[in-house]
Amino acid sequence: MNGRARVRALRGRLDEMVAALRALVEAESPSADPAALRACADRIAELGAGLLGGAPERLAVGGLVHLRWRFGGPTRVLVLCHYDTVWPLGTLAGWPFGIADGVATGPGAFDMKAGLVQGLFALAGLDRRDGVTLLVTADEEVGSETSRALIESEAAGASAALVLEPSAGPAGALKVARKGTSRYEVEVGGRAAHAGLEPEKGVNALIELAHQVLALERLARPELGTSVTPTVASAGTTENTVPASARFRVDVRALLPEEQLRIDQDLHRLEPVLEGARLTVRGGPNRPPLAERSSTELFAVAAKLAVELGLEPLQSATVGGASDGNLTAGIGVRTLDGLGAVGGNPHALGEHVVLAAMAERAALVAALVEELAG
Repeated sequence: MNGRARVRALRGRLDEMVAALRALVEAESPSADPAALRACADRIAELGAGLLGGAPERLAVGGLVHLRWRFGGPTRVLVLCHYDTVWPLGTLAGWPFGIADGVATGPGAFDMKAGLVQGLFALAGLDRRDGVTLLVTADEEVGSETSRALIESEAAGASAALVLEPSAGPAGALKVARKGTSRYEVEVGGRAAHAGLEPEKGVNALIELAHQVLALERLARPELGTSVTPTVASAGTTENTVPASARFRVDVRALLPEEQLRIDQDLHRLEPVLEGARLTVRGGPNRPPLAERSSTELFAVAAKLAVELGLEPLQSATVGGASDGNLTAGIGVRTLDGLGAVGGNPHALGEHVVLAAMAERAALVAALVEELAG
């Protein structure tokens, strides 16, 4: 099938794609709810079996279910999706799936159930799928703790990984580089005392926390794409007691591997400012950076195919958020990300999908898989 015929064929199935998107959005799947995730996995498995002609393998790890369709011999092209979302169970009651003016909304529609639907329809339209593996994981939004080894094992030896995360911006730019992520918790130990009678006998863990949080500003290097952001903090027990303990979390993003390492070393070298205070730093890098060099060749192929398909010229973007594409790039596999939905507002009320673009992006994924697996 030539490129333009493929686009026409998928446009003819847009109603089916939208129905599938509705079905998946209405199967709420917050990362922290294993029962809801299993129910959504059942729905994906049923949908995929109908489109791909066979049921997936169910890979249970740490109480979560990941789905894998493996076609033919060793994996040459890995198509990577996730079905967990950031939205708590019950969100759908106040924000149901809806369509207006060619745009679909609903919790998880953009990130990334539309991308998953597009991937299933893309693969369904291929005459041959030898060497292609579709992996659908259940914990991407919370760091891929149970799926990381599976992703890296499946990607090892592949020539390419195609990640169907949402695209970037209104033009639907593909994501050719992503920052690496690191997560930390800093625990501060002090000494309690009565805040009115003898505060001088205490060591105020909250004041020590303030010193450390302010010191983090000096670690960031925005000009290199390195951010160090304190996020969640807590301290103390009662309002008339010098806090004996405090803790805070830190989110680190870095474009360069050496910057990710530098921040890790600096955080683990933090020293207390107050006499008698104690610090414990836990955590480290979660995902390595997805460097642009991992995507350059694949983006060029995708740009060429977009022209052949009669689509608008592709744009590219570097983004701060991480994905499982960071993991595949981190083990040296060529990776192209952001091949999923065109839309906006990820992780926010009003996240949405441009329906007309679903068929076009599915056609692009099908053409890429065919080219890379062939």
